[in-house]
Amino acid sequence: MAAVGLALCSAVLFGGMSVGLRLGLDRRPDAGLATLATVVTATVVTLVVAAAEAPARGVHAGGAWPFLVAGILQPGIGQLLVTLAIRETGASRASVVFGIAPLVSVTIALVVLREPLRWFLVVGALLIVAGGVELVRERERPEHLRAIGLLYALLVTILFSARDNLLRWLFRDSSVPPGTAAAAALLGGLVVVAAVLVPRVRRFEGAWPFVGVGVLFGLSYLSLFEAYDRGRVTVVSPLIATESLFGVLLTLLFLRHSEVVGRRLALGALLVVAGGALIGAFYR
Repeated sequence: MAAVGLALCSAVLFGGMSVGLRLGLDRRPDAGLATLATVVTATVVTLVVAAAEAPARGVHAGGAWPFLVAGILQPGIGQLLVTLAIRETGASRASVVFGIAPLVSVTIALVVLREPLRWFLVVGALLIVAGGVELVRERERPEHLRAIGLLYALLVTILFSARDNLLRWLFRDSSVPPGTAAAAALLGGLVVVAAVLVPRVRRFEGAWPFVGVGVLFGLSYLSLFEAYDRGRVTVVSPLIATESLFGVLLTLLFLRHSEVVGRRLALGALLVVAGGALIGAFYR
């Protein structure tokens, strides 16, 4: 039950991060600055938590290096694509595409781990694909939406899925506390993000809106790592995918004047979440 609660907490925080990122980009449309400020702040958050839990759970820094390597995928490469996807398509539509991740995660398990194909995987996949079709078919779209953003979001789901399977595999034989593991992953991601973006970001003014986004992202990451420390990918990943629904709901609350949330988008989010939930409910 702890893994379920932590996964849902991570989903809510990630949905909030997506909406906050869109609000920040409306004020300062600089994807590089947004990504850099978000990852730096999230890294600080995880380092503080790792230090706070060290007296009770230890640090085990020597065993944390594999998580640092995992951070190259996400948030190293992935978070920049997240920012670009949200900038080009909006928080709600990017969130719906992010919800496809459980389908990709299970596909990796089927192909790489040679796990058996079951009926609920087929039905869940069809629901997720149907959700994507609804997203593509919507007619009332905001003017800022660009198709390239949907491609960015799709690439993000692949990185998310690879990271999730890698995390669960690492936690199976690791004594590294989740807080330390999350901090290591974010440090690895920060190295990549800084190497790519610092030479390109000429002005750091206006970064404050993204600091709050980074706090949400850091807390979401901590919840994610705590969840994978306790639960399987096939349980945690579909629950994380509910961020699609939370992203749409939060968009209705905070971005309804700038993002059009119509019937097809809402239905698409529900279908994606339903497909992920079906996969998570039966797949063991």
